[in-house]
Amino acid sequence: MTDSAPGFDFTGLRRRPDVEAENLQAYDAADRLLLDTAAHELETAATRAGNGAADGGVVVIGDAYGALTLGAAAGHGLRGIRVHQDPLTGEQALEANATGLGLEDAYAHHHLDARLLAGARVVLLRLPRSLNALEEIASLMAEHAAPDVMVFAGGRLKHMTTAMNGVLGRYFGSVTAGLARQKSRVLTVSAPLPAEARGPRRFPVCERHDVGLAAPLELWAYGAAFGGSALDPGTRFLLPHLSGARDAERAVDLGCGTGTIAAYLALTRPDLQIMASDQSEAAVRSTAKTLYANGVSERAVVTRADGLSWLPERSEDLIVLNPPFHIGATVHAGIALKLFADAGRVLRPGGELWTVWNSHLMYKPALNRLVGPTREVARNPKFTVTVSTRR
Repeated sequence: MTDSAPGFDFTGLRRRPDVEAENLQAYDAADRLLLDTAAHELETAATRAGNGAADGGVVVIGDAYGALTLGAAAGHGLRGIRVHQDPLTGEQALEANATGLGLEDAYAHHHLDARLLAGARVVLLRLPRSLNALEEIASLMAEHAAPDVMVFAGGRLKHMTTAMNGVLGRYFGSVTAGLARQKSRVLTVSAPLPAEARGPRRFPVCERHDVGLAAPLELWAYGAAFGGSALDPGTRFLLPHLSGARDAERAVDLGCGTGTIAAYLALTRPDLQIMASDQSEAAVRSTAKTLYANGVSERAVVTRADGLSWLPERSEDLIVLNPPFHIGATVHAGIALKLFADAGRVLRPGGELWTVWNSHLMYKPALNRLVGPTREVARNPKFTVTVSTRR
């Protein structure tokens, strides 16, 4: 295998505006292995584009911070690469890294839809940990990519399972595992199956949950939405305690996921305006569908944003948060602390942040410091609900 990106300095890539730390990198061995494995097809795509094609037919899905996109562009002179990244911070990091390398014209952002994959000939895919996310991607690739598409799907061995081969095999006739290198592996996938063999498209999915309301709460989820259409147990523990939250004209569901908290607040407080935000495109689409299905979308605004960056200081009275405890595949407290600090910035004096967290994480000192005096509302063997009041 040859170096697919000669002269490209992966170590120069940064994660900003995502959390940066000594143990968090903007690339890994799986990115390099993917580029090396796909080197011949990427070179062919560059030749195809050079011979007058509209673009080389190259699509990148799940690029964390730009290593795949910029490595392909720098190593093969590719332009017109179509890129989908579910997290907004991934898009922003790619933009910043591309600007630093003078490669702003090498790619374009796309939603996860038919336009992303129409006529695709080469797909570089970082395997998502969620099988639902992988299935949604696989179904779209099989339906819209070129018949001769070559998909290179890679990841770290510790995050790969044989179930991923099975998901891809439901949509493609050939799935071949390559040799492992530096604890990473690439699956080479080809021969999209015909529509009658694939079956109907499955996403978004829906489940109905009894949360003590007059009717079940209907949750909708696209493939990459964390937790899918199930009801997160921490959120289930939090919901009934929200009756004690302060009166407000509007509430913010920060990190809205599939919209459980946003829909519950709207249904239990008929005069409340809802603002929901998440950096995940799949989460934002899922929340919008959940709010519509429960008949409360007219009182809600859903925004894809990095935390509360879209709201001014001291503008809100009520924020509700079930914070993530991971960044991508890495367990890390940094993202929760970032969201706590954002809530402290946006709350007015006297405003409240209601949150639920795994009790072993012991977030109360951080909440006291970043938001204000924090009291425990409820606790069970696994979860703690707290309310923090802005000074």
